[in-house]
Amino acid sequence: MHESVAQAQELLAGWVNKVSKRGGKIFIPAFAVGRVQELIYELHGLERAGLIPDVPIYVDSPLAVNATDIFRLHPEAFDKTEQLIRMTDDLFHFKLVSYVRKVEESKRLNERRGPAVIIAASGMAESGRILHHLRNGLDDHRNLVLMVGFQASHTLGERLRSGASEVKIFGEEVKVRAQVALISGYSAHADRPELLAWTNGLGPKPRRAFVVHGEQDRLEGMASLLREAGVSDVAIPTLGQAFEL
Repeated sequence: MHESVAQAQELLAGWVNKVSKRGGKIFIPAFAVGRVQELIYELHGLERAGLIPDVPIYVDSPLAVNATDIFRLHPEAFDKTEQLIRMTDDLFHFKLVSYVRKVEESKRLNERRGPAVIIAASGMAESGRILHHLRNGLDDHRNLVLMVGFQASHTLGERLRSGASEVKIFGEEVKVRAQVALISGYSAHADRPELLAWTNGLGPKPRRAFVVHGEQDRLEGMASLLREAGVSDVAIPTLGQAFEL
């Protein structure tokens, strides 16, 4: 199950405060389109509310920076009932945040001392600038790797989330002394209770369901829950498998 939005915000603020006090950096692997912008929005709100200290926040992903520029062009797409949207003309600009485009600027972040939040792609830490930051920061116990999205099997993100004591980055074995934590409330996917609530809200009850897009054990668990909920025919399709509807 995912945390609620309020719980996710509380966890995020708590980690920023805790890691900043011990002089560490927070590395957040994040998907460049959507997730990065959501995190900036959340951190902006926390900063305005005085819930996080004045710690520098760096968005170190050219794709994320470009995507954020597009988000800025379309404020009409945001929910106008949100308090932060009514308080500012630019959701993605505030005093703590800096956007990093150039490689030289990105490299300088690894030399920077003191607390910081570094948000970089890719979300599962398989590519992108986050790899350089992890290679340089995983061996420091003051630092935190904060996962804010699903980590697929056999990815660096999943190995870190699972508690690996050593990982390979760019062919080099790196000791993991940094803390690793997860906030699941920023997931773009519905969790089991939400999927079941959606299914139970349909009328009449669907006779057939296909469970896709997940790890095998999670797919099997969801299929069992759907059967218990009264869906008589539940399938977990394999790649290339055909069904007649």
